[in-house]
Amino acid sequence: MIPSAFDYVRPSTVEEAVSALAAAGDEAKIMAGGQSLLPVMRLRLGNPSTVIDLGGIAELRGVREDGDAIVIGAMTTHADVLKDPLIAEHAKLIAQATHTVADPAVRHRGTFGGALAHADPAGDLPAVAVALQAEFVVVGPNGSRTVPASEFFVDYLTTAMGDDEVLTEIRVPKHTGWGSSYEKFNRVAQAWAMVGVAALVRSDSGTIAEARIGLTNMGPTPIRATAVEQALAGASGAEAVGHAAAHAGEGASPSSDLNAQADYRTHLATVLTKRAVLGAVAG
Repeated sequence: MIPSAFDYVRPSTVEEAVSALAAAGDEAKIMAGGQSLLPVMRLRLGNPSTVIDLGGIAELRGVREDGDAIVIGAMTTHADVLKDPLIAEHAKLIAQATHTVADPAVRHRGTFGGALAHADPAGDLPAVAVALQAEFVVVGPNGSRTVPASEFFVDYLTTAMGDDEVLTEIRVPKHTGWGSSYEKFNRVAQAWAMVGVAALVRSDSGTIAEARIGLTNMGPTPIRATAVEQALAGASGAEAVGHAAAHAGEGASPSSDLNAQADYRTHLATVLTKRAVLGAVAG
């Protein structure tokens, strides 16, 4: 189908983007890679009056080091994330999850910030951001502010960003030396995750000293599986990890739909959590 008529703006700076948002009002939509927005517009499920394309803002692309954090520009493509040496060294979990996003064509157009701002609970990267305790820098008419990942995802397809704000970068604390793994289950290749698990593990002499677990599609927002994290402290061996993984459903609110019932999603979360943690421990 063909989208409804809309105005198109392509700013070259963040300031111009914020001004364009203010001028366009509530009916404007920001376009990053367009991999989620354009299909919705073609089906006329979304009819923005103005599309503001961030593709011309060079300052929003790239990965850099900043002390104890790495900073990822919101318009950095998934393909660039996958080949970046800083991410490979300090936040390998991001690359592991990004590798499962859709297919190579989508990864060359889709962006890291766009996937996070879309806030789809079945998307792979929000749970990773929560597990990594990332921070989101957004800019609006009143300047910039930083939102922790634990507060950024508010509800289904909803974030803490205002309608007049632009996501500019994501700050990720370095997790150098941590083991990590991302496991997801989907019905067919390239599909959204039915359930996914992002696991970060810091080991000490073969024992898990600290763990962070993020769950994909186990509620309207990504979830930290804190009960699993607590049970993993001091754990060693597959049996202990399995006992900890049994807590994966605690505090979650999985949905029932055509793909899976809630109890099956809880079962998947348990199985995938054990698999992800053992994968992270193995390195």
